[in-house]
Amino acid sequence: MTASVIDGKVIAADLRARVADEVARVKRDHGLTPGLAVVLVGNDPASEVYVRNKHKQTQAAGMASFEHVLPAGVAQADLLALVARLNADPAVHGILVQLPLPKGLDTETIIAAIDPAKDVDGLHPHNVGRLAGGLPALSPCTPLGCIILTKSVHSSLEGMDAIVIGRSNLVGRPLVQLLLNENVTVTIAHSRSRNLSELCRRADLVYAAVGKAEMVRGDWIKPGATVIDVGINRIPLADGKARLIGDVAFDEAMEIAGAVTPVPGGVGQMTVACLLVNTLRAACAIKGLSAPAV
Repeated sequence: MTASVIDGKVIAADLRARVADEVARVKRDHGLTPGLAVVLVGNDPASEVYVRNKHKQTQAAGMASFEHVLPAGVAQADLLALVARLNADPAVHGILVQLPLPKGLDTETIIAAIDPAKDVDGLHPHNVGRLAGGLPALSPCTPLGCIILTKSVHSSLEGMDAIVIGRSNLVGRPLVQLLLNENVTVTIAHSRSRNLSELCRRADLVYAAVGKAEMVRGDWIKPGATVIDVGINRIPLADGKARLIGDVAFDEAMEIAGAVTPVPGGVGQMTVACLLVNTLRAACAIKGLSAPAV
């Protein structure tokens, strides 16, 4: 048996198209143009590429895109002042401060300064707490993308067994909460978990978000399981270039699993698409409109 490949590129494109349709509707019916502000501090090459991609896709969806690029040595007070201006700007419905921030800036303080209603990264303590309590909240984009990819394989996740390998605030922890909201039985595992391969073999749904190349082997996977690979690991090649591989040994997994996301072309495609979803949802909530159909 060969597993099916979950095509994140196709699923993300469909999601972006549905967001664009909803943006056109709220513009037409309510005069509302959702606006996303992205703040980039410093000149990290990977972050610059990511921000350019966000800008392009935000505009393609019919939203307003605001970019703010600050030098790596910016004072924390100046960054907080910018966040305060964006909080007060009625044209901005989503604020994203690109992480990681340069040394000398306190990430928690910056995130806590963002208006929770505009926190499209889903990292503000207010949104984290609401999500943990099973209440409506803006959720982090990557875990949200993981759920959408899983639902492309299973219409309902209720009663399934899942394992989340990795407990970061960006992916692992919020993903557990989203799975609980889908009535999934969840095990959260990490670097200190004992018998990790055995825990993994029990799961119908495997989410690998540990940041270790090909850690999850084929013989860790339950036959027919759905495997969502969040890992992005750059492996240097002899010619000086690098190739991207995930946290799952893809070829091995394809021989055992029912469905697997590739790296690249899987979860990464969904993150920006879900950022657009969050911005649209935030804009509608701030305006007092009903939730959009995405």
